[in-house]
Amino acid sequence: MLAGERAAQAIPAASVAGRYLADQGVPQTALNTYASRRGNHEVMMRGCFSNVRLRNLLLPGVEGGFTRNFLRGGEQQTVYDAAESYRTDRVPLVIIGGKEYGTGSSRDWAAKAPALLGVRVVLAESFERIHRANLVGMGVLPLEFPAGVSARTLGLTGAEHFDIRGLATLHAGSMPSRVTVRADSIEFDVIVRLDTPREHELFRHGGVMKYVLRHHLGARDNGY
Repeated sequence: MLAGERAAQAIPAASVAGRYLADQGVPQTALNTYASRRGNHEVMMRGCFSNVRLRNLLLPGVEGGFTRNFLRGGEQQTVYDAAESYRTDRVPLVIIGGKEYGTGSSRDWAAKAPALLGVRVVLAESFERIHRANLVGMGVLPLEFPAGVSARTLGLTGAEHFDIRGLATLHAGSMPSRVTVRADSIEFDVIVRLDTPREHELFRHGGVMKYVLRHHLGARDNGY
């Protein structure tokens, strides 16, 4: 699941979240559901992309919350373990999606958990409306392929190194409608889905929490 999707789902004892809770002394009979533990970021991070029916195209024929860790020779790992490895090495992550990315995952944790795992960009053919806004609120940049273009048409596999060019002007205060993505030898333009000036401002601050904190501290320093 995108953490937040099917949050009423019971936490399996053999899952990454289940094993974490067991290590904390929680008995198997008290694991409960992801929804009941949504205040615990350690559990929700481990529940991110853990749906047993998830199909990651990096692993053809494999179902569940697994991916390949290219820092470890491409070995198969859980999404959480691979993300932790990339985060330790300070490597930001990109998710490549299809049409209506985020459908059924409009809850806050669906964007919050990927952000905590180190995802900085989601590149998709289109976005579910609420989930796209939640990504912006968590400081994750939604980028959209132009009409008729997809990872498949470009020949992307997900194993590439991604370089996103044009963000410097965005952070400087302007709001480009497109930026250029270079994935190894493949280069293409994408649409920046920051749809309003407010979303642009939130993203520049790194998300809504950082935006509110900075404004609060600024007001305090000014004597308010």
